Amino acid sequence: MISTVVWGTGNVGRAAIRAVEAHPALKLAHVLVHDPAKVGRDAGLLAGLDRDLGVAATDDIDAVLAGSPRAVVYAASGDIRPDEALADIIRAVAGGAVVVTPALYALYDQRGAPPELRDPVLAAVAGGGGSLFVSGVDPGWGNDVLPLLISGLGTAVDAIRCQEIFDYSTYDQPDSVRHLIGMGHPMEYEPLMLAASVPTMVWGGQIRLMARALGVELDDIRETMARRPLETTVTTRTMGEFEAGTQGAVRFEVQGIVEGEPRIVIEHITRIHPSCAPDWPSPPDGAGAHRVIIEGRPRIEVTVEATDEGENRSAGGNATAVGRLVNAIDWLVEAEPGLYDALDVPLRPAAGRLGRKQP
Repeated sequence: MISTVVWGTGNVGRAAIRAVEAHPALKLAHVLVHDPAKVGRDAGLLAGLDRDLGVAATDDIDAVLAGSPRAVVYAASGDIRPDEALADIIRAVAGGAVVVTPALYALYDQRGAPPELRDPVLAAVAGGGGSLFVSGVDPGWGNDVLPLLISGLGTAVDAIRCQEIFDYSTYDQPDSVRHLIGMGHPMEYEPLMLAASVPTMVWGGQIRLMARALGVELDDIRETMARRPLETTVTTRTMGEFEAGTQGAVRFEVQGIVEGEPRIVIEHITRIHPSCAPDWPSPPDGAGAHRVIIEGRPRIEVTVEATDEGENRSAGGNATAVGRLVNAIDWLVEAEPGLYDALDVPLRPAAGRLGRKQP
């Protein structure tokens, strides 16, 4: 059994505890938390399970890492604390752990990552013998392994489009939705995630990964951006009120340009309420979906809807990101120490888990 630590118990960490508990090759050894109110609480309770797992949460990072865990699922946020997240991850890798995380966007395409991020990780790998694999859902499997797999079903491929179409009122992370993305702010507010070049920073690595796998050279990576205000004030279940006239929908594209044309496109269409921008594409049931469209012969369209935690679509997306990462741990343990990306790490069947009781 591979001794595994889950570091963080938010939206991703809850799913990570459940995934580690369900995996036949992994043993949940520790759960690290930041909130003092969570210290001492059982991991099963923190993960929303109906039973204790016999692992009490702790905030003693030094003690946990001193025990040399074989694997760490780093589920703490990196959106607003990237430097701290990188330092945490390097520390675990330098201690010899296999680390999987969605936290560091720049390392999704680790070959194209800035040297100031990549070099310290490689030094930690060389010095401590650990490994790092960074992935998620979008960015992540929704715009790397899934579109590449489907592209292989075609005779001719003209373009690949990966879409995330979501009602963000289901996403229980108010700081990110309101401030990083700008929902509910006046239209003159400039959200960090929508600033010029930031979408490319986050999703450009996915464009490069797909281009590398497809064997094409990129001329450029470009962005488009559109925002719409709410026409009426709306009230959401998870995040309260959003006033009329404030930002209610966003649509942007990160385009991989090949021979002058946008051939590899990642598109986001996100709303805080279905009434906003009704002329833009909508998910099949109004809640949220990831979609891949292969333009070519034949034309192929695949839509993925995932639900978890009471039929919540955002929780379902988080759970699939966690599944991709946690299910890679035993492969990474057997592989050589290194810095890996989605083209290196196979997406494998759920061996040993078919029909098993859910955690």
